[in-house]
Amino acid sequence: MANTLDKLITEQGERSTYDAVSQCSRCGYCEQACPTYVVTGKEHFSGRGRNQIARMLLEGKFKDPQAASEALSTCLLCGACTSACYAHVPTADIVLEGRRILRGGKSPLLARLLRWLMEDHPAWFVLALKSAYALKRWGLARAFARTRVLDLAGLGGLALAETHVEEAPRRFLFEMLREDVEVSRPDEGAASPRWLYFAPCGPNFLYPRVGLATVKLLKGNRGAGRFLDNPCCGLLFYNYGDLDAAKRFARRNIENAERAMEAGMGGAEGGASPAAAPIVGDCSSCVAHLKSYPQLFLEDPSWKARAEAFSRRVRDVLEVLPQAAGRPDGGSAAVAYHDSCRARHGQGIADPPRVALKAAFDGAYRELPEAGWCCGGAGAFAFSHPELSEEVLKARIGHIASVQARVVATSSTSCLLQLAHGLRKYYPECRVAHVSELLLEKGS
Repeated sequence: MANTLDKLITEQGERSTYDAVSQCSRCGYCEQACPTYVVTGKEHFSGRGRNQIARMLLEGKFKDPQAASEALSTCLLCGACTSACYAHVPTADIVLEGRRILRGGKSPLLARLLRWLMEDHPAWFVLALKSAYALKRWGLARAFARTRVLDLAGLGGLALAETHVEEAPRRFLFEMLREDVEVSRPDEGAASPRWLYFAPCGPNFLYPRVGLATVKLLKGNRGAGRFLDNPCCGLLFYNYGDLDAAKRFARRNIENAERAMEAGMGGAEGGASPAAAPIVGDCSSCVAHLKSYPQLFLEDPSWKARAEAFSRRVRDVLEVLPQAAGRPDGGSAAVAYHDSCRARHGQGIADPPRVALKAAFDGAYRELPEAGWCCGGAGAFAFSHPELSEEVLKARIGHIASVQARVVATSSTSCLLQLAHGLRKYYPECRVAHVSELLLEKGS
C-alpha cells in the first residue's frame, strides 16, 4: 500500500498491521478506558470497535472504504485502550494506518503547507508565524477568522485554533537559546555536556517560557549541557499521512544528534560512554515520537540501527526531573497533575512527575480522579472535532475542579493549550503550567 508502514513494532515484536489488529479479541476491556466511547456510548468510537473497522478495511470488506472514516478520524490516539488491553494491541498505530489508507497517501492541505514552509523554507515559516502573532496582538487575527475566509479555503481549523491560543510570543525559543553561550557556543576545551536539549515545536514557537524553564532546571540539576538547535520532530507529518516527510525529519534529527556526539557535544557523564548524555525534550507527544523513530525504518536496516541508537538516548524531561525541588512549606495552593497521554500511555511515565511534585509541594498535592483521562486536545483534534473534544475536555475540567486544584501541571503542548482553554471557560480559579515551570517556580 502506498505511504503506509505495513509493519508495526508491537509487544509481540515486529508484526504486519493485519497481524497486529488480529490480536484484538474483542473482549471490551478497552471500552471504559476510551474517552470517546465513554462520552458517546458508540461502539465504533471504542478501541475494540476501531480495531474491527480497521481490520475490515484491510480485508477489503467495505464497498465504500470511506465508511470507515468517522470511526478512524475520531480517535484521540491517546493510547489508553492499549494500556488497558491484555494483549497491548497498538490501536493508535493501527488507526493511523487506516487513515493513511483512506487518504491514499495524500495529507491534508494544512499539513502540506506546513511541510513546504518548515522543511523547504524555514525562514518563511518563522516570518509567517511572527506575522500571525503580531496580527493576534493587534486584535486583527480574530476579526479575520470571523470573515470565514479560512473556512472557504478548507482551513477552518485555523480559525478555531486562534480562539484557543492566548499567547503570541515576540521571540522564539531557538532565538533565545542561540544567544545563551552556555548552551549554544561552549568554550573550547569545556567539559563534555551532561545533557542535550531537543526543542519541540510547542516550546519553540508557542511556549518559549517552557523551554527556558526546562533548560534552567537542567543547568541547575545536571550541570553543563547543549542546545541541539533541531528541526521539527516530524510528528505532525506522521500523524497526518505524510510518511516521507516524517522520515526526512527523523533522518535530519538523527544526523544532527550524531554530529553533536562527533563534535564532543554528546559526551557522557563522568567520562563514561559517549552515548550516556541524554537527549531531553519537554513536550511528551514529541518525545514519544522521537522514541518511536525505529518504527519508521523497519524496511531499512541501516537507518533502523541509527534510529535505535538515537531513541535509546531520548528522555522526556519528566524522566530527569529533580526529585526535591524547593522546600515543602505546606502553604501552597492545591496542585494537581494531568498525565499527558503520550507520557503515560505512550512512554509509560506516571510516577516520576508525581514524586517530584509531591516532594516540592508536600501536602498541597492532589491526585486527580481518572488519572489516564485525556483532555481532548490530541494535537489538532480539538479543531477538527470540536464538539467531541469539548465533551472530553469538560469531563477533565470536572476532575480538576473536584479536588479544588488551583494549579494543574502537565507535560505536553497540546495539553497546555487545551487545558488553558477549558479552565478559562469552565474553572477560571485554576491555571495550567508545564511541570518544568512549576518546579522552577517552587525552587526559585
